[in-house]
This record gives sequence, structure tokens and C-alpha cells, in this order.
Amino acid sequence: MNEEKKSMGKHSVRIENREKIVITGVVDVSSFDDERISAETNMGYLTVEGVCLHINKLNLDSGELSIDGEINSVFYNVSKEPKNSKGSLFSKMFR
Repeated sequence: MNEEKKSMGKHSVRIENREKIVITGVVDVSSFDDERISAETNMGYLTVEGVCLHINKLNLDSGELSIDGEINSVFYNVSKEPKNSKGSLFSKMFR
């Protein structure tokens, strides 16, 4: 990962009642729909999966992303870019 991205500020993930997630240290949102949102953070690619997901706030200047909806999973992608296929690494291993 680029050292420049790591130095852009702190990264945090805060989930409230599985209905709202606030992520800081966001560099870009690479894809989104109502079931999956993939974002590049200064600590790697992060994917949020759920139902009726909605980006409530996105401010790339401050690096903040706020998402509302039913949150089912949050995971960091192992690869350098977000995966297009559904499911985490563990779910693919145990099919």
C-alpha cells in the first residue's frame, strides 16, 4: 500500500446497532449498490454487505463515509482491489 495513503489520517469503523456504520480514512468508493459497498481506505479495501444499504454521507476531503441499512458483514479484502464476486474468503473456502 502506498505510504501516502496511510499518512492521510486515522482509520476507524464504528457500527451502531447494525443499522449505521461510519468509516473514517476513506480514500474512494469503488462500487456500491443496495447489498454491497466497497471502499478504499488508507488501511486497505473494505467491503460492507447487507440489505437496503444507502450511502448517507460521503466526504472524501475529510475521509468520512456513513452508511445506513441492515449491516450483515464488514470485511477487508485480501487482494489489492475489491472483489467483484459475492462472498468472503471464508465462504468461498467452505462451498
